Amino acid sequence: QLQLVESGGGLVQPGGSLTLSCTGSGFSLGYYAVGWFRQAPGKEREGVSCISRSGNMINYVDSASGRFTISRDNAKNTVYLQIHSLKPEDTGVYYCAAPGQHGAPCGYAMSFWGKGTQVTVSS
Repeated sequence: QLQLVESGGGLVQPGGSLTLSCTGSGFSLGYYAVGWFRQAPGKEREGVSCISRSGNMINYVDSASGRFTISRDNAKNTVYLQIHSLKPEDTGVYYCAAPGQHGAPCGYAMSFWGKGTQVTVSS
């Protein structure tokens, strides 16, 4: 069964950096676009970034542009999200997700979700 597992979250001071990982299990993640989402306390989940299967198409939400970098290593079945210059408002649970149909582009409905990794930005 297709599973996504996030890792790399933790407690970070403002201004710090983190690299989150999303690893696929039971399937080849390289056939899927992958999106990163986050849910801040008391807020709805929002999309942060998405990367196409090959990695040649990437998009970011405006609030993530410039500080977030999404990338993938299909040989490792992993998609990464680097976050720099972390701010307290980046605090939340970060999820990765993939569409229900392999080959579907970013923007397609996400059907497979990981359980999330907590990122807390605090001094």
